[in-house]
Amino acid sequence: MAIDLAKPTPLYLQIVEDIKFKVEAGKYNIGDSVGSQQYLAQLYNVSLITIKKALSELINQRILYSRVGKGTFVARKLAVPDFTKLITIGLVLRDLNTPFFSSIVESIERHSTERKFNLLLSTSSHHKEKEETQIRHFRDIGVSGLIIASMSRVYKATSIIQNLHDEGFPYVMVSYMDDKNINFVGTDHEYGAFLATEHLIKLGYKKIGHINAEKGNILGEMRLSGFAGALSQYNIFCNDDFIYRTPLTENADEYSIGYEIGSKFIKLKNRPEALFIYRDLVALGFQRAVLDEGLKVPQDVAMVGFDNIKRCAVAPVPLTTIHQPTEEISRIAIQMLHDQIKGESILNRAILKPHLVIRDSCGARLRYNKILVPEGAN
Repeated sequence: MAIDLAKPTPLYLQIVEDIKFKVEAGKYNIGDSVGSQQYLAQLYNVSLITIKKALSELINQRILYSRVGKGTFVARKLAVPDFTKLITIGLVLRDLNTPFFSSIVESIERHSTERKFNLLLSTSSHHKEKEETQIRHFRDIGVSGLIIASMSRVYKATSIIQNLHDEGFPYVMVSYMDDKNINFVGTDHEYGAFLATEHLIKLGYKKIGHINAEKGNILGEMRLSGFAGALSQYNIFCNDDFIYRTPLTENADEYSIGYEIGSKFIKLKNRPEALFIYRDLVALGFQRAVLDEGLKVPQDVAMVGFDNIKRCAVAPVPLTTIHQPTEEISRIAIQMLHDQIKGESILNRAILKPHLVIRDSCGARLRYNKILVPEGAN
């Protein structure tokens, strides 16, 4: 097992959890040696002090026991509940630090509680191998079904997800899937981008730009299509010079990326007067940068984001954005999973319409001296 140095969890606790997982999975039997301290230090690529701390914790929990001069051994099996007697859902999430997926977790937990379902949560921490291990682990302990937010950047079903589908195991994806046969519930991203851009157009902006994801990002391309479609429908020129891309980086800090783009933006001689920005965190970082350099939002540059994360409402200039219906996504995901568990047929793909949430960053207050709230908006 590779220890994740980026995780806030102390290294010794990561080792504790890994050894407990191996005991639970039967990789260690009662009485087996877990290896010498030197062996474990090499295995986990950590110091002996860290190994000693992990082993001490496992001994305190009576999972391991030590024999002086002999080593450390498995004391007992971990008790594993029989989840086959309950409706238990395994939620495999790629990252709890992403505001969108944090909101999904909150909603799924609420809807699960209402139905008296048990919910088990696991994060893959952006590691594909851990994601696959957790899916297998949940199946091994007998969960009734899975809700998955995959970390795959290609938005295609990985082999393990395709196997779930082919075997008829109950599952639902809540991260975007391009495969039309895969069970999925999510947002109409192209329509949301169209709404954002149309709003800026209706406020009278003509020089409209777009900050998009890295090239090849399917969600980014869908939002770019919605942006370009709105400009085309209203006969506004789509200037390629006004389309900016974020860099492709693993575990990207989107706020910092937005700040970097904003710092470069202010130095441009020819720049747009309004921007649709494909993610709220990028938009908030961008906003902070231009404000730090003395520009005003929305007077010097108006902006609309996408996601409606909680920080939008308390930004220095509250961010107008596209609201993804996380509550409804979660409700439908739970219902789809329940129907599969009961052996009922389902419509395997639900695409929900987002809506516009108008705040200060777009300039609606300044231009009309009132808040324009579209029908159905929060």
